[in-house]
Formats: sequence, C-alpha cells, structure tokens
Amino acid sequence: MATIPSVDIRTWRTDGSPAVVDRALRTAGFLLVTGHGIAPDLRAAVRAQARLFFRLPEEAKRPYSVEVGGRGWLAPGAEANAYAEGTETPPDLKESLSFAAEGPGRDPRVGAEWFAPNTWPAEVPSLRPPVTSYLARMRALSEGILELLGVALGEDEDFFTRHTTHPTWGFNINRYPGTETVGSPRPGQFRIGPHTDFGTVTVLDRQPGRGGLQVFTDDDGWQDAPYDVDALTVNIGDLMALWTGGRWRSGRHRVLPPPVDEPAEELMSLVYFYECNPGTDVRGVDSHRYLREKLDAIRVG
Repeated sequence: MATIPSVDIRTWRTDGSPAVVDRALRTAGFLLVTGHGIAPDLRAAVRAQARLFFRLPEEAKRPYSVEVGGRGWLAPGAEANAYAEGTETPPDLKESLSFAAEGPGRDPRVGAEWFAPNTWPAEVPSLRPPVTSYLARMRALSEGILELLGVALGEDEDFFTRHTTHPTWGFNINRYPGTETVGSPRPGQFRIGPHTDFGTVTVLDRQPGRGGLQVFTDDDGWQDAPYDVDALTVNIGDLMALWTGGRWRSGRHRVLPPPVDEPAEELMSLVYFYECNPGTDVRGVDSHRYLREKLDAIRVG
C-alpha cells in the first residue's frame, strides 16, 4: 500500500519526512516508523510473559476481569470496536491485558479516573519488569512522533507536546487466538471490527498473519497493512484528526477473523495509545470527556 510510507524517527529533521507524513495522514492516517530503538528482545519478553497469563485457566484470570477502559483482563466477548461506527457486530475475537497511566493526577477527581494504579497479576510476577520498561520507551518514542507531527502540520515541534506534560496513555496486549480455540467466526465477526482509534496517536507492534491488520483508504478500500519486522505501525485517532481541523484523517482499520484453514494461527499485538493532558481543549472539545464517551461506546452489554 503506497499510501503508508516508512519514516526513520532519527532523521526526519533533515530528510524531508514531514511532507511525506502530511500526505500519508491526509489519506490513510498510518505510518511505519523505523529507528525507534525498541529492542526485539524486549518486545519478545513482553509477549512471552503475557502469554503465561493468557494461558492460565479462566478461573485464575477472572479476578482481574474489567470492562473496557479498565486496568486488568478484558475477557473474550467484552468489546466490539465496530460499535464506535454504529455497526452492530458480534464481539471481537480477542482477549486483552490492559494498563494505563498511573500516579497522582493534578485534580483528585481526574486522578481517580485516569491515573489509578495498574493491576499486575500475582500469578505472573515476571510480567511487570518488561512491561514497565516497554512503556517507558513507548512514552519517549511517542513524544518524538508528536514532534514530527507538529512539524508535518506546519507548526512548531512542541505544537502537540506542550499538551503532554502530564498525559494519559493506555496499553493493550491483545491476544488473537486461532479457530482451534474460538471456533469458526460468526458472520460479521472480526478479531477487531472496523473502527478508527479515538485519541491522539497509536503505536503498534504487531505480528503478521492471515488474520492480520487491514487499513481502509478511499482509493484502495480494504488492503493488508504493510509489514516490516524492524518498524512499528503508527496511526492517528479521531482526536488528532479533530485537532488538525480535519486536514488529517484518523486511520480506519480492522483485524481480520482467524483463518479457518489455519486453526492454530495465534497473534499478539502490543498496542500503545498516547494521549494529551486531561482536559486539553481540542477545538472546543474536552479531550478526556471525548475519550471516555468513545470507550463507553464499544463496551459489549
């Protein structure tokens, strides 16, 4: 898909990438980012430890169960992302471990909602160190991406980052089991249904597969997203599209159903959602009230 370019985050200030980024975000809303410095071993460690949790029996995972937007285990059947587009679909064929920003908020009410403590499964104590390390690197990388986006928009480097001094973020480890686990998909059922993300930028480390990521553009319709083992996939969300006055479009995407003819295909994605400071005024919209409404919209039941 030619509309999704690859950009080296180390060299964008001198190689003309901002113009390339602007074109891509006006069409697909997606980029590939190289030069990010996130070691493959760290990504593999996060997956390996998360897999230990996902393989626990359901009764061991159930105490960590939360609804969409919570910190803990999103069980199969908890989420249907296509609801955000107003499309009624069966629940997404996935389960997730979800984490989010923590620490004191500047306003106690905001802190209770957006900066609550994370839940770390006691059965897998080895999960916390690699996830904590990964999250620190994700925040630094996301700041760099926002600097690039500021310049791509024709503004100063800190156009967005001046609003990320105390930001919220979310992190989902999504497990997409194969049909040997979940059975054949129902009509209209996906690993993740068609949707756009809700916030500012999403940074994704994904695995390729038959039932993998697809991106929608007006010119090409649904196409398999390009994959580069050394790159991370970046897309912008609805809040960023609003922030640019509609110049950029949030990247519409879906994750295909598990392939029936490859019943053992299991994929795991590391999905980091980076946002702005709570209460940031984005063209007259309260950023986090907007995000909460979007999260509530995809909750099943």
